[in-house]
Amino acid sequence: MATLSGNTFDQSGVAGPVRGQAPIMRLVNATLQEIARTDIPVLLVGESGTGKEVYARLIHRLSGLDEAPLIKVRCAALDVGQLLEDVRAEFLSLRGSREASPRTVFLDGLHDLDASCQRSLLSLLPDGEPRGLGGKSLLRVISSTSRSLEKEIDAGRFRRELYFRISGVVLRLPPLRDRKEDIPALLEYFFQKHSNGLEKKTLELNSDVGKLLDSYDWPGNIRELENVVKRIIAVGNPALALDDLRTARLAVPVNDNSLHMSSLKVASRAASRHTERELIQKALERTHWNRKRAAHDLQISYKSLLYKIKQTGLEGKKTGQE
Repeated sequence: MATLSGNTFDQSGVAGPVRGQAPIMRLVNATLQEIARTDIPVLLVGESGTGKEVYARLIHRLSGLDEAPLIKVRCAALDVGQLLEDVRAEFLSLRGSREASPRTVFLDGLHDLDASCQRSLLSLLPDGEPRGLGGKSLLRVISSTSRSLEKEIDAGRFRRELYFRISGVVLRLPPLRDRKEDIPALLEYFFQKHSNGLEKKTLELNSDVGKLLDSYDWPGNIRELENVVKRIIAVGNPALALDDLRTARLAVPVNDNSLHMSSLKVASRAASRHTERELIQKALERTHWNRKRAAHDLQISYKSLLYKIKQTGLEGKKTGQE
């Protein structure tokens, strides 16, 4: 179990996203220490893959309500009927009850609720936390979103009253590109986790691989980093496993202000194939169509370049030295 010790986390057993020494993570974890054992509602804000559910479960474990399981409600899957079915019993059973068991409800992806669901949820959420015997809090509400709800309110897509009800404390989880100094600790955690699961030894990463991981902007955040580690372990060859990462680093523009890049797959889809074709064509022209030199300049394998030349329609345009 994660515990609090002084001003820092005792991180034994704590999941990867919580780890790290980046100043922004120290601030997030310090805030968590302050609010963990209160009953104030918490809103977790961050891009997809930044560890919102990990933090929700950690808050639950440290809240004093962890005798009961955390109840997760996926807002993206809800219509009004399903919302009432999934949430009504959890909230309404606490009203007027002095013997109900404490619980935590995690509303995952709050921005996905339509107007009717938002209205119904607002009517269900307690105005003031219900309490049982001895005045002990019976309910902890934790919500998450990958969008700016303030902007959603301004655009008329989210109810202001609901925002105020669920945002007692707003905990903003930083994207991985803003905490790159934590990559080594996260790599160590994920290699240990997945090497044991796959019964493979941890691989040593050379300096070139380290530079690539550090120079990449990680649109899929910690989840993407974990998937990269699993791919490296499965393939057994870091250079080969990271070919796609090298290509994506060149081809995918990252918008630092966007909370909508939900994964590397989405980011890659958003990147224009025309842009990738131009990058490859310029490299080939610069090297007089020497494909091995072009592959080196683009920091991808020769085999990957041949595939992309064919994929982008450059195959028959000009031939040159290998």
